[in-house]
Amino acid sequence: MADDQALLRGSFRVLVDSEPDLEVVGEAATGAEAVERAGVVRPDVVLMDVRMPEMDGIEATRRIAGTARVLIVTMFDLDAYVYAALRAGASGFLLKDTPPAELLAAIRVVAAGEALLAPKVTRRLIAEFARTPAAPTVRGLEGLTEREQEVLILIARGLSNTELAQHLHLSLATIKTHIGRLLTKIDARDRAQLVIAAYESGLVGVAR
Repeated sequence: MADDQALLRGSFRVLVDSEPDLEVVGEAATGAEAVERAGVVRPDVVLMDVRMPEMDGIEATRRIAGTARVLIVTMFDLDAYVYAALRAGASGFLLKDTPPAELLAAIRVVAAGEALLAPKVTRRLIAEFARTPAAPTVRGLEGLTEREQEVLILIARGLSNTELAQHLHLSLATIKTHIGRLLTKIDARDRAQLVIAAYESGLVGVAR
């Protein structure tokens, strides 16, 4: 876990270490230290603050994301830095006032290879910062089937796999197959990048 507040790191450590299936393997007070420690202890998940000295959480995420899954933990629910961290490869983010049980659940979700996207926050966040002229061209959308586009749009709107299955009257296995194909075609690492691709491509409009 990487955060410049020692008290917060200590609180997170006590919480995480109280769970039989979770263990804190390292701590960092700066982004640079987070990169160094991640390279040594090889964690499955990194809890990453955004604003830290020496190196911010965005650059640290960019350097770590290929070897560990990064979960951004921030004080701000609408923060351009968080969007940039998602672009850098983070698997999702939480607010620092998230209830303890939800934080533990989020760690498990990310560790299992899923992306954690709180619809209330993430849709506003990505909609706000993805509608810029500098947004990159998203490759692979031209090869999507009509059903795959429909699934991508609903993912961007915050639906879970269970909600997708119910909405589309499909089995969970079929939904997972569609998501797997989307990840391959768009060359996305996880669900977070699918959401970003949907907004940046214009497939999903910006909420007003």
